[in-house]
Amino acid sequence: MLTTSPKPDPATRRERFAWCMYDFANSGYTTVILTAIFNAYFVGVVAADSGNGHATLLWTLTIAAANGLVLISAPIVGAIADGSGAKKRFLMATTLGCVVFTALLSFVGPGDVTLAMVLVILATVMFASGENLIAAFLPEISPPETMGRLSGYGWALGYLGGLLALVLCLAYVTYAENQGMDASHYVPVSTLIVAVLFGIAALPTLFWLRERSMATQSIKDLHAIRMGFDRLKTTLRQARMHTDLFRFLIALTTYYAGIHIVIVLAAVYAQEVMGFKTQDTIILIMVVNVTAALGAFLCGHLQDRIGSKWSIAITLLIWSLAIICAYLAVSETLFWIAANLIGIALGGAQSAGRALVGQFTPSGRQGEFFGLWGLATKLSAIIGPLTYGGMIYVFAGDHRIALLSTLVFFILGLLFLATVDEERGRETARISY
Repeated sequence: MLTTSPKPDPATRRERFAWCMYDFANSGYTTVILTAIFNAYFVGVVAADSGNGHATLLWTLTIAAANGLVLISAPIVGAIADGSGAKKRFLMATTLGCVVFTALLSFVGPGDVTLAMVLVILATVMFASGENLIAAFLPEISPPETMGRLSGYGWALGYLGGLLALVLCLAYVTYAENQGMDASHYVPVSTLIVAVLFGIAALPTLFWLRERSMATQSIKDLHAIRMGFDRLKTTLRQARMHTDLFRFLIALTTYYAGIHIVIVLAAVYAQEVMGFKTQDTIILIMVVNVTAALGAFLCGHLQDRIGSKWSIAITLLIWSLAIICAYLAVSETLFWIAANLIGIALGGAQSAGRALVGQFTPSGRQGEFFGLWGLATKLSAIIGPLTYGGMIYVFAGDHRIALLSTLVFFILGLLFLATVDEERGRETARISY
């Protein structure tokens, strides 16, 4: 039986900073492994003998498999973490797991397709589970009226963390290339840089962020697992009561499918369509991280003024414009414009989405509801990349045609978002326990 303190101690400034630092710590994984370096390395070197179309499909299947595992486990893990008061312990375990499996990627070389796929799946499962768990702390350390701002600070700091990881990797890549070394040497070292940075930067979170939920049920008791399933069933049965939450999760699943395409395939597109080299791609993603940090920061303040729903709608319009520019780009200038529009929209959309789920979450059920948020984002991480990979395979490696699927996801997401009533969703969360 879950019990929470009737008047939990308010979060200190240090604790809120520690929460934001986890975004700083884990962003190197998405930036270097999924977005800028390792994905292009997988397609262009590890699985190069398979051909571009098949190699891209294998990469998207890897990401889909990882997120499929998280999709199945996230709501259950979240509910168990709430019921056993163990979000912090789960967060420690997933952090360690991601650091270890990321470090093991340093053993992947040309032709090691199976090893690469297995390690990326394991690391991504740990990363994504930790992302859900850290998000579940947000309603505990911030009142609804400042959630958008704090979430925005976290995303902004996260992009700076990604930027630091890219700077360190760029420095090593430049050094290695000057020594005549190729990608099969400097990309594995880059994965070690990411692992070390993640482990060190996560320490403030693991030391200072407090577990506020208390429970009498032991996490080792099998009843805790049954409780997790029971609470998930209860949540799904209450879908009618939480109408706006579930409507938003449908919208989020749709537009996040487009976001995930960009996250895991941006470097591949830059390499295969625009002819970017590794250093070019790193610099591109570095600049995008700066604009994304700016977008997250500005959107955090905008949410608290006009609401999360309208903030998300604005970002989806920017996303659509960016994809049109990228589709039309034949010169680097227009492609750079598209990339920076993506940065602004990326930071804003992710920050606002997390905050809106926090506002729709009843007290004491943070892990459970953010497990549903994780389920939605991971479902989108399956649908989006697989759609792109499938189109690449069908259209014989034509990335421009495949990019149009991204635009469709953003337009549909905007239409679904229009059905959400933000104020009603907040009120439902206040009266639901």
